[in-house]
Amino acid sequence: MTHPQRGAVDLDRTDLEPAPPPAAGAVDRPPPGPATGRSLGGVLEALGPLRFVVYGLVVIGLLAQMAAGMITAAREQSPTTDEVAYVAAATIYLKEHSLEYNFEHPPLAKLLMTAGLANTHIDVGDHAGLSQWTLGPQILFQEGNDAQQMIYLARLPLIILTLLFGLVVFAFARDLVGPVGGLVALALYSFSPDVIGYGSLAGVDMPATGFLVTSLWLAWRARRHPYVYLPLCGLALGAALASKMNTLPAVPLIMALAALSVRHAWRTRRPAGGANARLLLAGLGAAVGVAAVAFLGIWAVYFAVDPRLRWTSPPGLPAVPGLMGHVVDLLPVPRPYRDGMRVQLGYEHQVFGGFLFGERYVGARWYYLPAALLVKEPLGMLALWPLGIGAMVAVRRVRVAAWYVLLPCAAMLAVAMSGARDFGVRYAIFVPVLLAVAAGCVVAYRWRWVQLLALPLLVLVAISSLRTFPYYLPYSNEAFGGPSKTYLHLGDSNVDWGQDMARLATYLNEHYPGEQVWLVYKGRDLPDYYGIDAVGPLNKPPEKVHGLLAVSVSRLPGADGTMRELLAGSTKIADIGHSIFVYRR
Repeated sequence: MTHPQRGAVDLDRTDLEPAPPPAAGAVDRPPPGPATGRSLGGVLEALGPLRFVVYGLVVIGLLAQMAAGMITAAREQSPTTDEVAYVAAATIYLKEHSLEYNFEHPPLAKLLMTAGLANTHIDVGDHAGLSQWTLGPQILFQEGNDAQQMIYLARLPLIILTLLFGLVVFAFARDLVGPVGGLVALALYSFSPDVIGYGSLAGVDMPATGFLVTSLWLAWRARRHPYVYLPLCGLALGAALASKMNTLPAVPLIMALAALSVRHAWRTRRPAGGANARLLLAGLGAAVGVAAVAFLGIWAVYFAVDPRLRWTSPPGLPAVPGLMGHVVDLLPVPRPYRDGMRVQLGYEHQVFGGFLFGERYVGARWYYLPAALLVKEPLGMLALWPLGIGAMVAVRRVRVAAWYVLLPCAAMLAVAMSGARDFGVRYAIFVPVLLAVAAGCVVAYRWRWVQLLALPLLVLVAISSLRTFPYYLPYSNEAFGGPSKTYLHLGDSNVDWGQDMARLATYLNEHYPGEQVWLVYKGRDLPDYYGIDAVGPLNKPPEKVHGLLAVSVSRLPGADGTMRELLAGSTKIADIGHSIFVYRR
């Protein structure tokens, strides 16, 4: 009989599983642990009894600076393009319990927004026959409501949720490699400009990503206690599906991970093996059970909005041919969810414009999202990601966790890259979140220099993030010129999402009160609501346009015709949030 070499670690063993009791008469030695105690972890150990206090303060400090960034951005930014529709739908949820508006996205994120709006008096006005894009501006700007207060209150519950997801990222990495790895992951998450930027909005991207990552963490934890964590995994997966439909491809993957976790738990409790048929049935039952709980969660969310689930399919829904059409019809979800899927799939058959590295194009480019992530993520983060991925692949004791972290990240990114809309990294916001967990695994290396390299890289991430405060949406890293140059490389929600009308109004009131403004603006805000006397210059002869010219930066690269003539005779005098430039003409 052969015995394992002293210090070897079984492939499926994790920090979550208890070590076997020592044999009688044996010396009770601590089990071989992560390499964190040799370098990074040694810093904590050197603090002695104070290490627990210091550790807790670091966690609180990371989340506190993140909260400060999100709250500041949420208070200063005017409603972005998509938020106008989301807040309108949330208001109708409150007033009429109707699913009529914005049904192409599931209700959960908007339902959470109602928690902030519930105690606010909101006038809706007559909205019969209005589209969501007309109703939103009417509610926010034309019915006497306080638009900035409304949008802030709608954002606040999602800010809190984003902070809670930070604790999930922290716990996930801590379960994999110990407390120092948890801090590394939390630091990357809490300083990520994209996570802060999109987490401070009343949107659907961060809730969907956060719930998806939570379901993966719970699936990992189910390797020890499947009966406790798999139902919770199903609930988290259901919350992700009820937030945004692009999480649907994760369903079969998480079902497979649930079966894998049950298999591991079974073999841990029955090391002698046997009963393969029962093990197969248990895994199959776990997979089906997780999916069933997830889909029941979707139904619960729809009933929470409208207990009677009143719904009439709107006319003109896109037809979904072939196999995908049958899949949509067979999914066990409410009818408005299926109709929303038809709208989303209809978008995938349309042709949109894109902008990447100074070039405007028609259609979608498969490499758009990786290229955009290269621009939008801090350089220190881009360096830590491959180190963490390498650890998950090369270090035996965390290799199995790659199925729960790297595989979902790669699969979801591949699906997102096949989409028809090159609109922004928000379509792949799960990448910096999941790879923060992977980066925490750098502490698993036994090479001291690799662990120590993580410290300056984390400092670089923090400095880059703090320098962009509070303009997180237009962030790009220093290799691409920083936030003020993002518009030269990327467009749409990466930089200019209509978020700076309020900031423009503040600037004009302070420096040029009462002066007329020529405005070329991308957004759904109404300038006169903010006191801006704005006129569109593009339908005027350029020689008639004099004075202040404010232009959304998305209109600058490749400007031609009248826009080019206007810029040629203008001098830039202000940069408003890196999304609007003000010129004197």
